[in-house]
Formats: sequence, structure tokens, C-alpha cells
Amino acid sequence: NEYQPGHSVDCAIFGYQDQELKILLMKMNFGEFYTLPGGFIKIDEHIDAAAQRVLYDRTGLKDLFLEQFYTFGAKERPTLWDIKNEKGEPLFQQVSEVNSKFAKWLENRFITTGYFAFVDIEKAELTPDMTSDSCHWVNVDHLPELLLDHSFIVQKCLEQIRIQLNYLPISKSLLPEAFTMQDVQKLYEAILGIKLVRSNFQRKFLKLDILIRLEKKMTGASNKAPYLYMFDEEKYNALLQKGIGLF
Repeated sequence: NEYQPGHSVDCAIFGYQDQELKILLMKMNFGEFYTLPGGFIKIDEHIDAAAQRVLYDRTGLKDLFLEQFYTFGAKERPTLWDIKNEKGEPLFQQVSEVNSKFAKWLENRFITTGYFAFVDIEKAELTPDMTSDSCHWVNVDHLPELLLDHSFIVQKCLEQIRIQLNYLPISKSLLPEAFTMQDVQKLYEAILGIKLVRSNFQRKFLKLDILIRLEKKMTGASNKAPYLYMFDEEKYNALLQKGIGLF
């Protein structure tokens, strides 16, 4: 086998669209089942490279922010063979019929290392893997039931992102090049899962002095149109190293 036995990677790939925080899910090619994108680690491959490979294979994008956040290794962690259909039969029975050696390998206990990434949804070209027939961006607040322990992985990932919020390039990675203050606020509300007071948030964010104000946004009502902003990359990156200190 060309892959490291007993160890895999799973990737929580986030995007931001229509003022919603979304995560990439794979729809399996058997039944109405969803999982996070993931894969195995090649024998001669660094684990970070394996996660980068999964990210590229699913989105077609390289050089994105990607960070390891947790290893899931509970002794009772479910395997693919624990997934049963309504008749109580292993759904991966079809894998056994096609490739018995690979199916036997899947019976082993696996630990998985979780990664998260931030992606521009508009630039992503989604491609399913061998076990799925489609990929979908789904609002993190309205996730379908996920296979194995992937719901827990998403929950743990969001917890870690909230803890590290002041040190992650979230707004730079997920917002368009030009954005309004409302766009920024909605993004942070989606990540934190809370409503923020508009006046307080905008005052704090503008005080960071990491924005360049552009022309007013054209909405047909110029006197009420919000200003567009973009990041001053040098100031943004410098502040990120120290911690933005917004929350």
C-alpha cells in the first residue's frame, strides 16, 4: 500500500458568500451522506503536504492559508465499516466487492488530523473524489448530518478558530478585495455565532488603522451608500503578527 496505515487527514475548508460562512462538504456516491474532504497520507509524504494535496484536489487552488488544529484519535472513533444502510448492511460492502484488499485496509482503526483552510468561493473549481459524486458549499449553521465524527470535527474546528481569531487572516482571506464595513461585521458574526453592536464594532475595526477607504459603493442612492474599503496589506500583516486585538 502506498499510504500510511491508520492515519488520515480531514479538511474543514471555509468560504464566505452572501454574508454567510460556508464549509465545503462532499456528497457520497451512496445514499444521502456527507463528509468533509479528506484523504490518506502517502508513505513518503509530509502530513501537511497531504492536507495541501486534498485542498488542491477538491478546490483547484494552491498557496492558501491552511493550518493543522487537532488530532482525533479516540479509541472508539468510528470506521467507514460502521456506516450501515437501512438494512443494517455496511455501506462499504460495495468497496469490498470491487477491491477486497483496500476494503480490508479500511477496517483498521484510523486517527485523523484536522486542518482548516480559508478559500475564495468564486475562485474554487470543485472536484469530487472517488467516494463522492458532488461537492457543496453549505452554511455552517445549517449542516446536514455528517458521517463518522465529522460533525464533531467541524465543531472542534470552529472552537479553535474562535480561540485564535485575533491571529488568523480570516477577513483578508474570506472577504472580496473591496468590501463594506457591514461585510466585515457579518463575517465576524457568522464565525462567532453572535450579533455584534454595529457602532461599537465599526469604531473598533476602523481604529485598527489597517483599512484604505475607497470611493462610495454605487447603490443608486449615493448619499446613503456605504464606503468601500480594502486592506492595507503591510499594516494588516504587521498587526496580525501581534494579534489584532479586536475581541
